[in-house]
Amino acid sequence: MKNFGLLGEKLGHSFSPSIHWMLGSYYYELCEIPPLGLEDFLKDNSLDGFNVTIPYKQDVIPYCSELSERARTIGSVNTMLKRPDGSYCGENTDYDGFLLMMEPVVDKIRGKKTIIFGSGGSSKAVRAVLGDLGADPLLTVSRSGPVNYENVSDHSDAAIIVNTTPLGMYPNNGTSPIDLSRFPECVFVADLIYNPAKTALLLQAERFGIPFNGGLLMLVEQARRASELFAGISIPRETSFVIAEKIERETKNIVLIGMPGCGKTSIGRHLYELTKRKVVDIDEEIESREDRSISAIFADSGEAYFRRAESEVLAEFCRESGLIITTGGGAVTTQENKDIMRQNSTVVYIKRGLKELAKSGRPVTKTKGVEQIYMERSGLYESWCDMSVHNRDPLKAAKKIMEVLKL
Repeated sequence: MKNFGLLGEKLGHSFSPSIHWMLGSYYYELCEIPPLGLEDFLKDNSLDGFNVTIPYKQDVIPYCSELSERARTIGSVNTMLKRPDGSYCGENTDYDGFLLMMEPVVDKIRGKKTIIFGSGGSSKAVRAVLGDLGADPLLTVSRSGPVNYENVSDHSDAAIIVNTTPLGMYPNNGTSPIDLSRFPECVFVADLIYNPAKTALLLQAERFGIPFNGGLLMLVEQARRASELFAGISIPRETSFVIAEKIERETKNIVLIGMPGCGKTSIGRHLYELTKRKVVDIDEEIESREDRSISAIFADSGEAYFRRAESEVLAEFCRESGLIITTGGGAVTTQENKDIMRQNSTVVYIKRGLKELAKSGRPVTKTKGVEQIYMERSGLYESWCDMSVHNRDPLKAAKKIMEVLKL
């Protein structure tokens, strides 16, 4: 069986091995190589070929004895095939990936001002696609170029915005290259980042009602085209959609929200038994770190202190992948938690009749009463969630969640 892999400097977040395992009958490994080790790796490795990612898409070009027409035109290589004599042929399949990513708006790009953030290897393929689709003018934003982060707002009439930088990528979630409120004519946002599923840029687009796409579909499509080259076979284009959907299901967290006592903890336990995913109870995590109960935190330090601690713990775990996260009933009262939860999770609202809600040991419930809390929060639960489920039986509710999410 042949051996292929991914060449890059930092690859801990990569989904590529899972994707290639689904695409081809070959071994696929991650090759984390520091810049000083790049030449030695390219001259001596046991792989039959490999994909190339940040920061080496341009650095590998001198080591290719042949470039495809597309790779030569773009000036960036993300796929290298080793010939029998040990020489390399360089190809660019990022073009195919980004073209599929932009499919929802291919007929809306011609003649529209388009801004690309970033000037690295990936941006070159992006620029080639957008140029072929007729984007005009087509501007690249870099730190020191004619269009930069200081003056990009001069182009507030841009219709298409694409981020090719790592700003907002795991583990540095929450950052964004721009504020979309400065671009009132924007009709589509694309972010090549795929982890988290929704970067801060895409979450802002979502809030503004601007259509958007994250980078997962591009990642899978470029891998599909690379896999065809690796294995010498044809793989249906529809396979990319199937794999992207599967990876999203498997990597997104499940965050349970709802009233105090609605059964989030019980349903979380059942989800663990059914999926074997790790469960994180946010309240328990806070109690462990504070070495005191939630009631004691409220009594001694106040609700504002607790809410800050809650947001910090949520931010820590919601940026991860594949977890089941159970939240306190009041997590929705802090607005910043909405983006924290939604960046990489499916948010599930657990509903339960008010008369059935447990009331013991819950500090806010004691002071306000269940009815008042429900009036204050029910709209937030509804607007934050991706789906809701009634908890008449915790096990059945857990199974319903799995059914809807196709787990």
